[in-house]
Amino acid sequence: MGMPPELTVRQRIAATVTRRRRGSGFWFGLAIAVIWPIVMWRTRLGWRGGEHLPRTGGALLVGNHVSFSDPIFDIAFGTAHGRIPRFMAKSELWQVPVVKWVLGGGGHVPVYRASKRAAESFAGAIDALAAGEIVAVYPEGTYTVDPAGWPMRPKNGVARIALKSGAPVIPMANWGSQDVLPADGRPQLFPRRRVSVVLGPPVDLSEFVGKPLTRSTMDAATKKIMDAVTGLLEDVRGETRPAEPFDPDAHGTGPDRPEVPGSAGVEREAS
Repeated sequence: MGMPPELTVRQRIAATVTRRRRGSGFWFGLAIAVIWPIVMWRTRLGWRGGEHLPRTGGALLVGNHVSFSDPIFDIAFGTAHGRIPRFMAKSELWQVPVVKWVLGGGGHVPVYRASKRAAESFAGAIDALAAGEIVAVYPEGTYTVDPAGWPMRPKNGVARIALKSGAPVIPMANWGSQDVLPADGRPQLFPRRRVSVVLGPPVDLSEFVGKPLTRSTMDAATKKIMDAVTGLLEDVRGETRPAEPFDPDAHGTGPDRPEVPGSAGVEREAS
């Protein structure tokens, strides 16, 4: 199907008027309201696949990551389709003034990386899914440093969350946001940049249900999830993915990369 068509003026107005506001909290809601005009009117935004986002109940929204601005566009997609994504973020951010108000009030999920058991790090995400929330995850842990912008080798915490919770896993492709906010952190709003957000049908993980959560099981489930994400991205870009995903650790870029909201990269070890 290729890149989704740019939203029309009528669609942008409709999304602005009808977007989900209830449940955002004051500070998170204020942040959305401030950024919304930029997202809607200073980018050439297009999206597809809203029918795959459940209208009720918990679901894990799993996407690739090309820019720090991805959460902004993914929140716009979610709220325009009646759901507010809750992002995972390291628990230390709940100690930062203003940031803690936005995260806490918005119902986002702290990741306690200092936990002695990796499984406990994701308890908040599993609880949020059980409570019927949409939890958004970027398994790469940070925006990609693949030279061509393809997804990097993912970390397998996303599989633990998916298999422990039993929630549907909705793949999502982000593309073009890296042109709005490049790696240098300088927004590029003129001329307006093309941004695409595309969702696909739930990933079938039935083959892994009931199996012990060993490293091999979680790696295989994570690969299947990211294959679905990358397939969507191939369609949007009209290009073919590399034979193997870029491994930042092998290229010496892993340890120094910043973590971002939505990261599910706490673990790789077996349970």
